[in-house]
Amino acid sequence: MSEIGGRSLCPCQQKVLFGQFSTEKRQHIARKREWQRHPLAELKERRPLVKNQVSVKPATYSSRITTDIPFHESPGASFDRYLENKPRVFEAIFPDKQRSQQLNEEEWRIQMLPINFLFLTVRPTVDTRLKCKSGGRDYPPEVPKEVAKVIELDITRWELQGLDDVFEPSHFELGVRGALYSERQGSISRLKGQLEMTMGLILPPMVALIPEDVCGNVADSVRPQTIL
Repeated sequence: MSEIGGRSLCPCQQKVLFGQFSTEKRQHIARKREWQRHPLAELKERRPLVKNQVSVKPATYSSRITTDIPFHESPGASFDRYLENKPRVFEAIFPDKQRSQQLNEEEWRIQMLPINFLFLTVRPTVDTRLKCKSGGRDYPPEVPKEVAKVIELDITRWELQGLDDVFEPSHFELGVRGALYSERQGSISRLKGQLEMTMGLILPPMVALIPEDVCGNVADSVRPQTIL
């Protein structure tokens, strides 16, 4: 009995050993849990870097349309006088009166046709300005100085409606510049015009992984709707 009693542990020794065992076990479990958390923690640290790398590079798209057609001018109604009537010119460019509103003598607000992009529907609103210039002053670079009058078109403001905060791009630029004029060579008149459109945006993380060629195809389908 004495030998068995010598081998047995007193309550205090049992508490010490059990306490050491439980402490070591908790440390092992903690190390195991910590090791299991490392991949997730590393992934969380990498996510902002991936997001920034994607969002820093903006996607840009551009388009240019030119017009060069012969036309006949009546002696009593020249094309230059027609360009002076900016509301009439605007109605010829944007005939849908239900989607436009005149803001002042030179500016109109236009509700563009909806843009369908994957599962999103965007409704752009733009403010367009028309200016009639003459005498070669402040003409666009592509317009000859000898042209009597030119009507110049540009966008002064834009807004994207219908997007949630999650899908709204952190950066969006839309630029449209155009010119319309008559170039005369003797008795022959030609109607000439140029329209340039540039669009740049930083895609939100939800759609940043969409292939660029897919976005380009969508942009190509959007341009005629936006311009017309």
